[in-house]
Amino acid sequence: MELLNIGFGNYISSEKIIAVVSPDSAPIRRSISESRKKGVLIDATQGRKTRAVIFTDSGQLILSGVQTESVANRMNRKNDSQ
Repeated sequence: MELLNIGFGNYISSEKIIAVVSPDSAPIRRSISESRKKGVLIDATQGRKTRAVIFTDSGQLILSGVQTESVANRMNRKNDSQ
């Protein structure tokens, strides 16, 4: 299992990630709200502004305080080193 740093000392399994998106659009904000109501939202922002939303294969949404590009670059570096 490969762990991916999503900022502020938080790590997730990179194999479970489906998509990493920006939280700025209305459909993503709706997804965040619905996930919060369902109890499948994980807030890993440490109280900071949400800068990336990570969709997982288990249906959970993870909020991250680092930019989407940073998460993608970290994933690419992990894949390149294998």
